[in-house]
Amino acid sequence: MATPLATSGPPLASRGLPSSSSCSSSPPSSLLLGRRPSRRLRSSSPQVDAAAAQGKGGEYRPSFVDDLLLSFFRSKMVEEVGWDSENPGYAGLMEVANRLMVKGKSASETEQAAVRVLQSLFPPLLLVLYKALLAPIANGQLAAMMLARATALSCQWLMGPCSVNSVTLPDGKSWSSGVFVEKCKYLEESKCLGICINTCKLPTQTFFKEHMGVDLYMEPNFEDYSCQFNFGLPPPPLDTDKALKEPCLDTCTNARRRRELGRSSSPDELSCPQV
Repeated sequence: MATPLATSGPPLASRGLPSSSSCSSSPPSSLLLGRRPSRRLRSSSPQVDAAAAQGKGGEYRPSFVDDLLLSFFRSKMVEEVGWDSENPGYAGLMEVANRLMVKGKSASETEQAAVRVLQSLFPPLLLVLYKALLAPIANGQLAAMMLARATALSCQWLMGPCSVNSVTLPDGKSWSSGVFVEKCKYLEESKCLGICINTCKLPTQTFFKEHMGVDLYMEPNFEDYSCQFNFGLPPPPLDTDKALKEPCLDTCTNARRRRELGRSSSPDELSCPQV
């Protein structure tokens, strides 16, 4: 469920932070070599010492800002679900996401609940003004490019490392309004195609279009867990969206969870719901 938080300064944990560079009076090496500096956006948190950003075995250790963003997002999801996990951190967040998934009586109901969570992350007036004042400028190009940069800067605590790239529109124009997620942590940790589709992809597309006035087409890759955000590009109809035609992941745990909750005894209904 990716969305730039209005309360964050740095959408929502990074897999790694670039080490801080020492101050130097010499110009950057990229300028000396005649290369353009990279626009790659790598971290959702302020730069820290490389050693401080690593835990045991070289694993990424979330920063204080990351923890605040996670807690804020989780609290909004808990309000919607009416339940919280006893587990802290990202593991607890994923248990709440699983509960959101199985709570809905249909995929559509789950999607609507996820949209409400996204709405609750922003001051209502901000959404109204963005849609009314920014979305119409230059046929939506400015709003799409702004959202791409805000997503890449503020959502890495949730999705992992990502960067801004270009999107080709149906008319052949190219906008710098895409975000490429190298390996989505939300999908990887959920181990569930249904959670990706119904609590992230579809509600995020709906939220940005209906509440911020910007088209968004998300393309998750269920083989390598990467994901491409295309701001400014309308999503295809549900019956032609290739992501919705994918089989459930072998690692999906939702069938077991639905069985534990006694939701159904039918083998078909115990499978991971999609759309």
